[in-house]
Formats: sequence, C-alpha cells, structure tokens
Amino acid sequence: MSQAVSIITPAFHAQATIVTTVRSVLAQTHADWQLWLVADDGFDYAAFLASAGIADPRIIHLDSGGLGRGASRARNVALDCLATPYVAILDADDRFKPQKLEWAVAALADHAIVTSALDVMDDAFRHLRYVGEGPDRALRPGQHKWVSLSMDSMLVWDRRRADARYDATMSNMTDLELLLQLYGQVPASFHLGTPLHDYIKRSTSMSNGANVAAGMMESKTTLLQRLAGNHYGLPAAELPGLTRFLEISLAAEPLYGPALAARPGLLFEDHLEPRLA
Repeated sequence: MSQAVSIITPAFHAQATIVTTVRSVLAQTHADWQLWLVADDGFDYAAFLASAGIADPRIIHLDSGGLGRGASRARNVALDCLATPYVAILDADDRFKPQKLEWAVAALADHAIVTSALDVMDDAFRHLRYVGEGPDRALRPGQHKWVSLSMDSMLVWDRRRADARYDATMSNMTDLELLLQLYGQVPASFHLGTPLHDYIKRSTSMSNGANVAAGMMESKTTLLQRLAGNHYGLPAAELPGLTRFLEISLAAEPLYGPALAARPGLLFEDHLEPRLA
C-alpha cells in the first residue's frame, strides 16, 4: 500500500523563509513525499530554490491562479490536484522535525487523522514553548483543543477515510475548521505528544499579533454558531468540549491586546492557558 504524503505549502512573499522550510522537508526520514508548493504571489519559487541549490523532482510547483488569494484557496488548488493517500500541511515559514512524516505515517496505519505537538519558536528559531506535548493518545473531537490549544495546521490525514477543503470565506481559524470537517467523518484523531512541528511565531502571526483580535473573534463566533447547529455532524457528546474551549478562547481575545501591552512578547497561548485550567 502506498505511503506517499503530499505536503501542501502555500507561499506568499515567502522568499525569506522558504529555503529553510523546504530543507526541513528534504531532511525527512520518510522519503516518500511530494511537496506541492503553491505560489500565491506570481513568484518563480522553482528558480529561487534552484539558486539555493535545491532542485528535487518531488517538489511540484503550482500557481494559485491569482495574487494574494489567500492560503486557503492556495491549499485547495493543491488538494484538487494531488493523488497520494496522505496529506500534510506545512506553512512557508514553519519547519518539520526530521521524523515528522515517519511517525505520522506509522500512526496513519490505524488512524485517519494524526496531529503532533508543536515546538513554538520566534522567527530566529529560538524556542519559546511547547504546545500539546505529552503522551501519545487518541483524542475525540471534544478533547482535541484542550490538548492542542494552538494552531492546527500540524495535522496529517488519510484522504481515503476523511477529506475536506479549506473554507476560503473565513479569515482565521481555517485550520481548526478543516479539522472539524474531518472529525465529522471519523470519530477520533491520534495525537503524537512529541513536538514534531516547528511553529514560527511572528509579531504578525494570526494568533499572536497586536491587532488581529477582531478577525479571530469573528471566526471563533462563526465556529460557535456552526457547532450550535451541528454543522459538522459531530456526535452530540463532543459538542460541549469544543464549544466550551471556543467560548473561553473568544472571551480571552479582547483581553489579549492590553495583556500584550503590559507584557511585550506575551504569547496568546500563555494568555489563554490559565483560563483553560
């Protein structure tokens, strides 16, 4: 059975980071992969990578079909083209640890969705904190966010058992929204508690910027409304856990700006975590 993984990376003005990101893919101990690099800025990333000494037939270059269409549309372009059984998501400024795909593929033998803990770093790759570290475990939809309270693009999934497309109408929280679509098709995911994904936090990061609260609040409100109507077809027993997490996270949003001003460099995760307790 094929164990090929398509890694989807949307790129928008990613020249400062893309070489490091691609090199983390080249360093994978699981070599059966394709990297679908989708330019959303009209830039020739194939030539750019070649100038850095990177030319690998497993790297497939696509165009999003426009300029600045957004990561969701760029990812969907690749999702509509690929033919491998497994899909992984990697942003153009993040990195995989070398064993990310190997361990995820092993877990996919028994699970349709695999997530991993995060190594949260600043843009100089200095460690800030871990998110979701601990034992490996199966997680139901209502449990997932209480373990992995940060971004959700660290997932790998088996598109033969569960598949979805990104909601391009939402400005934020699209990774969680996609995961909820997948959870609507399978009862649980498997979480690898070893940090296998380097998540780079920038001052402009969606979950960590000083002026992004309005967009985050709008998207969290949308997800709460969808859960109230059970838009994703989840088991009723799973809805309270998801709803409560989003309610707490939503309430934390307007308080984050003042907290960040009082403590420059404060991560939203560190702002949110005490409230979850």
